[in-house]
Amino acid sequence: MLLRAAGVPIDVCPADLDERRLQSNVTAQSPDAIALHLACEKAAAVARSHGGRLVLGADQVLAVEGRCFSKPADRSAARDQLRQLSGQTHELHSAIAFAQDGTVLFEHVSMARLTMRAFSEEFLDLYLDAIGDAATGSVGGYQLEDCGIQLFDRIEGDYFTVLGLPLLAALNFLRQRGCLAQ
Repeated sequence: MLLRAAGVPIDVCPADLDERRLQSNVTAQSPDAIALHLACEKAAAVARSHGGRLVLGADQVLAVEGRCFSKPADRSAARDQLRQLSGQTHELHSAIAFAQDGTVLFEHVSMARLTMRAFSEEFLDLYLDAIGDAATGSVGGYQLEDCGIQLFDRIEGDYFTVLGLPLLAALNFLRQRGCLAQ
């Protein structure tokens, strides 16, 4: 969605990878390292099966006080995550990698800090009812571009990083490669 809005023609081809297994292979368990490893693996895997095409892989890790969060498995897990994040500041580490023929050509990680307001159980129920299955579609159980914005008091960092794609870095790489006009 972000690339198309920026005028970049793309085909979407999800990487069918076991992210939790890949994450366990990362020796440095920092959020940056995990997000970057997953983005690189996704890009390389898809690039291997799409000969000659330039492939973008992306991933995002949420961390608070040294603990990394994954996408919640169900509504109950989303509720638990949101309760833990309520009133806290957390970091979103968003990584991208471009690969071609299985080789990673570019990688980038950026981070944003988000402070979630303290909210009531009543608000949490209303929020989860409003977003439905989308609660399991993103790390943290929220999507900033929708009603998830109501969860926050403060956001520090690039908006696109929060959405999961450091767009300016991606566009700069594409311009350097000659894929976009200078």
